[in-house]
Amino acid sequence: MNEQTQMSAETDDLVIAGVNYKSRLLVGTGKYRDFAQTQMAIEVSGAEIVTVAIRRTNLGQNAGEPNLLDYITPDRFTILPNTAGCYDADTAVRTCRLAREILDGHRLVKLEVLGDQKTLYPDIVETLRAAEILCREGFEVMVYTTDDPIIARRLEAIGCVAIMPLAAPIGSGLGLQNRFTIREIVETVRVPVIVDAGVGTASDASIAMELGCDAVLMNTAIAEARDPVKMASAMRHAIVAGRLAYQAGRMPRRTHAAASSPLDGTFFT
Repeated sequence: MNEQTQMSAETDDLVIAGVNYKSRLLVGTGKYRDFAQTQMAIEVSGAEIVTVAIRRTNLGQNAGEPNLLDYITPDRFTILPNTAGCYDADTAVRTCRLAREILDGHRLVKLEVLGDQKTLYPDIVETLRAAEILCREGFEVMVYTTDDPIIARRLEAIGCVAIMPLAAPIGSGLGLQNRFTIREIVETVRVPVIVDAGVGTASDASIAMELGCDAVLMNTAIAEARDPVKMASAMRHAIVAGRLAYQAGRMPRRTHAAASSPLDGTFFT
């Protein structure tokens, strides 16, 4: 269990940058039919942190257009601006600065610097460079990255407040393809580990939590479900179930059967 999770053991809150959250499900705002559906799904999910693509979503910078903040209000949710669509460190840094200006000095950001449009894999060289600049400027950086434990340690050393390894490519819905490396990251860093990208359904979210991850961030798995609101509810319960299972500790895996009821002291006739 990560140190920040241990600090809140009595309540089992998720702690990010010194702030406590009850929900361990983080959600995005893209790909929904409209802002009204976005609002409904997010409310049902129980999420408290909502990530928003600054380069793609109007938060007031485009006068006369619908403003997401009229539906997902900052007094109820922690708005997590992200740098989706950025392919180099300089663009990502400028996007975070814009977010800080739009959101009145907001410091918590989700950094993602992509390598190419086909895979949407992180460009780690540019991610590291952007993280160094943003941390130096006082941003609280939650960082999207590969499932490399060594890179996770470097990002933590730079000052990132959460490490967010992908479980599978963004929007793929393939589920956790890398359980071993995700587990290694959980055991390697002391800041929260949040699976980001690749979740397709509720069981994927539960598996991530059973591995010891502190939270899961998702968007497409909810927004592109046949019934996004119902899927949001499923994800909410899956996160809680996975967390409880991790805390309870699973039974040992065995290569043979073991009777559920003891045989000692049983009389056979």
